[in-house]
Amino acid sequence: MTQTATQTQPWSRSLSQPATEFGPTPLKLLSGKIPTGLRGMLYRNGTGRLQRGTEAVGHWFDGDGAILQVNFTDQGASGTYRYVKTQGYLAEAEAGEYLYGNYGMRHPGPVWQHWLGLLNHTAIKNSANTSVLALSDRLLALWEAGNPHALDLETLETLGREDLGWLKDGQPFSAHPLRDPQSGEIYSIGVDSAFTLHLYRCDRDGRLLKKSAIALKDNPLVHSFVLAGPYLVFFISPVKVELLSLLLNTKAYADALQWLPERGTRVIVVDRESLTPLAENETDPWFQWHFGNGCLDPDGTIRCDLARFEDFTSTNEFLREVPTGKIQTPSYSHLWQIRLDPQTGRVISNQPVVERNCEFPVVSPADIGQPWTSTYIAMHRPGIQAGEDLFGALGRFDYATGELTEADLGENRYVTEPIYAADAEMRDRGWLLTVVYDSQADRSELWVFDAQHLSDQPVCQIALPSVVPPSFHGTWQPAI
Repeated sequence: MTQTATQTQPWSRSLSQPATEFGPTPLKLLSGKIPTGLRGMLYRNGTGRLQRGTEAVGHWFDGDGAILQVNFTDQGASGTYRYVKTQGYLAEAEAGEYLYGNYGMRHPGPVWQHWLGLLNHTAIKNSANTSVLALSDRLLALWEAGNPHALDLETLETLGREDLGWLKDGQPFSAHPLRDPQSGEIYSIGVDSAFTLHLYRCDRDGRLLKKSAIALKDNPLVHSFVLAGPYLVFFISPVKVELLSLLLNTKAYADALQWLPERGTRVIVVDRESLTPLAENETDPWFQWHFGNGCLDPDGTIRCDLARFEDFTSTNEFLREVPTGKIQTPSYSHLWQIRLDPQTGRVISNQPVVERNCEFPVVSPADIGQPWTSTYIAMHRPGIQAGEDLFGALGRFDYATGELTEADLGENRYVTEPIYAADAEMRDRGWLLTVVYDSQADRSELWVFDAQHLSDQPVCQIALPSVVPPSFHGTWQPAI
């Protein structure tokens, strides 16, 4: 593995101290004007705290979840930022130290205590730190290895662990559920330690409509999947969890993940209504965290795009190093497009479409599972040492023209995953929202771009009351 010694990066200050909560606060408009068609709430989830006492987390994924809400009304924008008060968060806050295992941390207690925790689902802390799902009456903070947590949509008060009326205690529920824009139905998954991939089809409020299970060959890492017309598609990369090390508490989960490229990537095509597997195949090895979108094209083939890494080890190490502020393991991903035969699962074509280092591909929520033109990404600025820094630009790839349009935010400014917000007044117009950390000013801001004219200046920039650490995923909830 190539290693490179680096200095502490400018963005490291955004992670060096636990984030500060703030209540409903009017937000200052720094430039531009809030579009009249931008009305609703932005929610983002990520790690707000990466230290407890003198101890630091072992991996970026270990941090305690904190939710940012920005509310756009006719009176302007207001913001709220709150930690998700899980049982683990409250217990560790009282103790002043880490008490649980996590993605990059072993359980600190004796092995018998670890075993007891495995039985009652307390060995690993549910950090509630990955994404959010907005239902009609509550917001879910998602963490894929366990149950969601429910929060008040307005105040972000933590209401407790959420079982949706059907989840068992500790049952995994994906941090990347997919909502069909036409029916409102929600599709989710969960992988358990019995080598089983659980599939869930829910109504728009999370009530279970159908479930099924697929036996896996071992215990892989399945972070997300694709909705493509009448199908769900899974690309299961050759990553295996070494379960004995987890059982004996000799390794944290992140250290027990093995990259086995000789196995190739497993492709599974599932009927979205019955949740029945239709086809299975294998293809070249790669790893992905995130897909942009998928659809069924008129010729009967499935088309999807994703941020592809050539291996798992480098991205895992990169993410482990982020909390230290020093990247020693470069990690590279690019936007690829795949076509496959849904009848056999055979990959017909697999090629890069954006060769700039990028991640967090997203589309308009109205395009999920449907034919689409634009995929939006976070990417590195030109001239930046790719793979060794956080992202400082946004991109829009147009499949109709093959063109990449870029918004370069300038030196020492860092973006988060872009969120698409449809305009409430003009059907074909939308806005791209990203939380920006300006390291020179040591300030977090919210920038809004015209999604169709990304290379133009932002339509507005809004100051946040305090630094919000780089977050993972979010959603837009339009005003009713």
